[in-house]
Amino acid sequence: MKSLITVGGKEIRVDGRLLRIARLEADKYHYLDNPEAMLQGLRECGTRIDLFTFLQDLAGESPKFNYPMEWDNLAVLPVSSFDHWWKNQIGGFPRNRARQAEKKGVTIREVTFDDRLVQGIWGVYNESPLRQGRPNTHFGKDLATIRKLEATFLDWSIFIGAFLGEELIGFVKLVTDENRTQANMMNIVSMTKHRDKAPTNALIARSVRSCAERGIRYLVYQNFVYGNKKPDSLARFKEVNGFGRVNIPRYYIPLSRVGHAAFRLGLHHRFVDHLPGPLVDRLVELRYAWYTRKLQSATETP
Repeated sequence: MKSLITVGGKEIRVDGRLLRIARLEADKYHYLDNPEAMLQGLRECGTRIDLFTFLQDLAGESPKFNYPMEWDNLAVLPVSSFDHWWKNQIGGFPRNRARQAEKKGVTIREVTFDDRLVQGIWGVYNESPLRQGRPNTHFGKDLATIRKLEATFLDWSIFIGAFLGEELIGFVKLVTDENRTQANMMNIVSMTKHRDKAPTNALIARSVRSCAERGIRYLVYQNFVYGNKKPDSLARFKEVNGFGRVNIPRYYIPLSRVGHAAFRLGLHHRFVDHLPGPLVDRLVELRYAWYTRKLQSATETP
């Protein structure tokens, strides 16, 4: 169960039925300078909230606030200039991959959010029902739904497209924080059938250039690792492209007795987050195999 409320001029997402957890709708993209004002607003908003969580910004890795906290992480690339990244922060392999797109006729450019872009994104999402070993949640959605999904945080967004001729074969949506000091990749998706052209590598390169041109100091590629999972192929891909793990405080403030009890018992985490890392990795492998067989059976059915 999810609901949206507005508190202190910011959209707040409230999830859950038995345990109601609130966070910024722009969590990991926007941050709180004055959490006390937000907490007071949440207590007075009229919506039941048991626990409020927010992530500290990248200004410092040491905890800034005296609230209960746990360590979260982000994949962060410090940006000074494109040339510095190209020459000093990555090696020969990602440089060659980034050049490959241009050699194979792919052009990379910033684009405006309009009907043409939405149509292209719809095509990218609808290439396959499976992506990275799991169901593609955007597969089969109509244009209106895709437009609504991608239209979030437009005032803070930068769209970059990878084009083969007139066809969009990949895109990245960057969302900046309110101070324009960091940009986080909300979406970076490329068509699997054009993997040989390395559009994702080229999109990362253009993202670094776009940040450098705007004086944005950090490019963020979501989390470096998730939960108890060990670094996987995606984490290694991030690392090869210059992103490193940065541990950031995530605060959890109980706002009810239920919230206090849930936090003490660790119920604010998903069930899978309580499992040992090796078991999680094995379950991920089994899930990938199961979905692959399911997709193969569906395509072979006459």
